[in-house]
Amino acid sequence: MSTDGCLLRLTGVTKVFGSQGQTAPLGILQGVDLSLATGESIAIVGPSGSGKSTLLNIIGTLDRPTGGRICLRDQDLADLDEKSLAEIRNRQLGFIFQMHHLLPQCTVLENVLVPTVVTTDVELRRSAPIRARELLQRVGLKDRLHARPGTLSGGERQRVAVVRALINRPALLLADEPTGALDRQSATALTQLLLELNKEQNLGLIVVTHSLELAQQMGRVLELQDGRLVDITA
Repeated sequence: MSTDGCLLRLTGVTKVFGSQGQTAPLGILQGVDLSLATGESIAIVGPSGSGKSTLLNIIGTLDRPTGGRICLRDQDLADLDEKSLAEIRNRQLGFIFQMHHLLPQCTVLENVLVPTVVTTDVELRRSAPIRARELLQRVGLKDRLHARPGTLSGGERQRVAVVRALINRPALLLADEPTGALDRQSATALTQLLLELNKEQNLGLIVVTHSLELAQQMGRVLELQDGRLVDITA
């Protein structure tokens, strides 16, 4: 763990798309700097195509930057091979997307436990069913453990996705437009849930969103402008 309380630090992160043969490669990220403390929440906003999801994918090790450094708990992710990055994703990062990506053939409980199947932590795998039930009760789904995703509302499916993201006790939760497919009431409830879990679980939370209403609930609001993050917190 970082001695200065910093969970995540990005320094000069760039991302360029396009082959070397192109005369005008597309530079999406132009030197992003970011620091996030344990238990802190931030929102990243910006117009479509500004690179918000690209940045989140890079932070989540789903994509690699063209340049710059990304340190998670003082570990430089650029130094890690794909196997090590996969372990980071499974143990230290939790993901929530606009679409829940639940397995339709599995029950709510089975969906939540999917990330534990590949963990090498025997104790975590052993305790996961108990933790899953506790978290599902926490989000109001204790009576839906054996339901299939097709029988749930949109808000319920997203709550299952949140619990799935938390099951392996991540340090950092990454959410990409988590309320984008929800009605206003469900979106408000999910936002409140994320903030409560952020504090209760002492998680770092990064939310990419088009919703200023959601963004303003976070501790800081950052906007991607010309490939760099600018703090626009009111």
